[in-house]
Amino acid sequence: MTNNGRERVVDLKGVSVWTPERHVILDDIDWTIHRGEQWALLGPNGSGKTTLLSIISAWRHPSAGSVRVLGAEFGRADLLALRTRVGLVDPSQRTLDWLTAEEIVLTGATGTIRPLWNKYGPAEREQARTLLDAVGCGDLAERELRHCSQGERQRIRIARAMMTRPELLILDEPGVGLDLPAREAMLEALRTLAANDPSLTTILVTHHLEELPDTISDAMLLARGQVIAAGKPEQTLTDAFVSDCFGLPVRVSRTDGRWAARAVPGWARGTHE
Repeated sequence: MTNNGRERVVDLKGVSVWTPERHVILDDIDWTIHRGEQWALLGPNGSGKTTLLSIISAWRHPSAGSVRVLGAEFGRADLLALRTRVGLVDPSQRTLDWLTAEEIVLTGATGTIRPLWNKYGPAEREQARTLLDAVGCGDLAERELRHCSQGERQRIRIARAMMTRPELLILDEPGVGLDLPAREAMLEALRTLAANDPSLTTILVTHHLEELPDTISDAMLLARGQVIAAGKPEQTLTDAFVSDCFGLPVRVSRTDGRWAARAVPGWARGTHE
């Protein structure tokens, strides 16, 4: 707990990661996330986002620094048990196309690729249906995954990650490969989850400000393995910080709670309007 009573879900202090060749991937990261906060993690390719996620989701130890996730201190805690308390949505997660949407969501209860039918009773099936409804896929319960669109598959993955009622939900580039209607449906699903469970803590990782839901409470910009800025979106998603993060002059705007960014005209030619 913090001094003001807010529970720390993620607490990183001086976290660094380097390769055996001493190539630095993460450099002295401090990051505290409190229960119920909804964070955006933004940065270009190679910035260290994936490595940072692998630590927070209890799949990797840092080279240096201290890590505490959901009260579990790395080096003392059972990381295998900790992973069951963290929901992870990754577009690269393997799924079996011949399973129905409901069956895919059910596998989230057991953390398996194939269903373990003896583990699912009426309560689990009802929960799977409820989660599919929450992400706008209730009518897809009996549809095989192979007949679902990319956007529908992503929302089904989100429902699957929620089957264990995780205390921390990590969404690794959930908008990748989605067209505009699919992206907006995915963001609406995230709004619904946030409304249904205000205590749920989330980290959404993306390259694009346009993929951020209007429910985010905080944002971190990561580049070259270092934190460029972290805090409230109004303070971090500025022209200066986003330009520094992505390495080109950028103009940031916000409309109806949604963010957008575009390069300054003429930046590639070295002349800016």
